[in-house]
Amino acid sequence: MDWDRFAQQMASMARDLLAQPSVDSTLERITASATELVEGCDAAGILVLHGTSAETLAPTDQLVVDSDRLQERLREGPCFDAARDSEGERVFRISDFTAEQPRWSAYAPQARRLGVGSMMGFLLFTEEEDLGALNLYSRRPGAFTEISELAGWLLASHAAVAFSSARTHAQLERAVATRHVIGEAMGILMGSHQLTEEQAFDVLRRFSQEHNIKLREVARRVCEQGSL
Repeated sequence: MDWDRFAQQMASMARDLLAQPSVDSTLERITASATELVEGCDAAGILVLHGTSAETLAPTDQLVVDSDRLQERLREGPCFDAARDSEGERVFRISDFTAEQPRWSAYAPQARRLGVGSMMGFLLFTEEEDLGALNLYSRRPGAFTEISELAGWLLASHAAVAFSSARTHAQLERAVATRHVIGEAMGILMGSHQLTEEQAFDVLRRFSQEHNIKLREVARRVCEQGSL
């Protein structure tokens, strides 16, 4: 492993991740970087759990999606465990799927039939939150070594910060946009019905509650139609 070259590539990747225009593009760059920087990695994806259901983000290959669906159905697997158990291990590595895997006895043989030879899973986390798991796949048994694991862990550490930053930025943008739309809708109601600011907001809020529609959607309707 040429660590000097790897360090330069990681630095370039870190800058590139922070320059991405959206959460989706950030995630796509993370998984693409995994296939470029981690020796032996043929495919990568990010697994996020929502209760009991799994979501696959930015997969570079159908193999990633198939593996995640299998783990979701069986309720077991290294990626599933990494994303679910933030208090446990934060790195998983299965070197050879042709060997027996007692820990994941249901998942391992079926994953092998999908074409998985070896894999690694890394919990994506910051001090404030857990974000899911970055999962790396090889079609070749024995492809991932301790060096691969260290490289993957370093990449995952950068990825978690970039993912969290991109998501926070997107949330702030949505909040500002929502506030703007609500303010515009209130102005329309105030002008057309001679309402105060408080009364106009109350009209939007009551309509939202009575019709079980999010407040921003009610406001957008007013902006588009001029009324409720």
